[in-house]
Amino acid sequence: MNVFQRILHRPFFIKLFNWEYWSFTAVYLWLYPFWIYICLRSRSFFFFAASNPRIKNGGFLNESKQDLEALIPDQYHPKTVFFSIPANGDIVMSELRQQGLSFPLIGKPNVGGRGRGVKVLKEEADVKDYVSKAYLDFHIQEYVPWKNEIGVFYYRYPGESTGVVSGIVKKEFLAVTGDGRHTIRQLLQQSKRALMYMASMEKIHGAGLEEILPAGEKRIVSPYGNHARGSLFLDHSHLADAELQAMMDSLCKQIPEFYYGRLDIRYNTLEELKEGRNFAIIEVNGAGAEPTHIYDPRHSVFFAWKEILRHWFILGRISRMNHRKGHPYLTWKEGIQMFREDKEWSQKLAAMTD
Repeated sequence: MNVFQRILHRPFFIKLFNWEYWSFTAVYLWLYPFWIYICLRSRSFFFFAASNPRIKNGGFLNESKQDLEALIPDQYHPKTVFFSIPANGDIVMSELRQQGLSFPLIGKPNVGGRGRGVKVLKEEADVKDYVSKAYLDFHIQEYVPWKNEIGVFYYRYPGESTGVVSGIVKKEFLAVTGDGRHTIRQLLQQSKRALMYMASMEKIHGAGLEEILPAGEKRIVSPYGNHARGSLFLDHSHLADAELQAMMDSLCKQIPEFYYGRLDIRYNTLEELKEGRNFAIIEVNGAGAEPTHIYDPRHSVFFAWKEILRHWFILGRISRMNHRKGHPYLTWKEGIQMFREDKEWSQKLAAMTD
């Protein structure tokens, strides 16, 4: 690696030349005038609450995962046990055993997003540690064994019989492949993407980063299908053929009054997914969902802006249509309270995140 390559390998320049690592404000600031236009057209700054009437705030912020799970047919989501704080680790373990859950497991806060507070639990000690650091109500979920994960963005205009898959993101977990000579840390440092998540890797693995993997052994170092936790997002919208569109339309219409959002799905094979077999809905995201296929490194920030705006205008139209049917927007007081709650919960989520 020459001097110029070493300079470009530094986090500052990686971030500068790859917009996917820019801050939320840096990406969205230029689009706010369009958001204001949609608000004015809808005659409400909180129009989005009417997009998915059965979900708190339309799924824009602070929606309860427990409430969302109640809307999803049981056969489509992993077995999950919900807990309120304060919780006792021994009691939590007893409940997990009674429900037949076995390791590994996944711990998640009952509110949140962007992978905050999500943790893989490999043994009883992990569960008790997670419980001791839980500052919000949480749930523990069985680990879905299928290795493929996608996020499918879906919308349907109220009154129309058929919805649309408007984007698909394929998620590849952050991983390294051993060469028998370098440590996991050194392998990570060779990758521009991994370099951006070294602080998180330090917290997750600690001294484990000094392990030398045998040549050819692949190790997933961040098993979270989240961009903020290192996953590579690839635009696979081309997979949305007639068969997958029909399957997703049928699936989403089984979620009451769900008109707009993204389903994160783990599955075995694409063929089985199209047939409605061997998959699980990991999470449902409503009005606040991003069309995450924009984060494919092959896409420019201009492509991202176009897709964000396209989905915002769809969100506005759906919300206005539902509002005309009698579904309310948030009042000014309710909207301000929503943002206050989000700020408070974000601080607690940060404390729960590796």
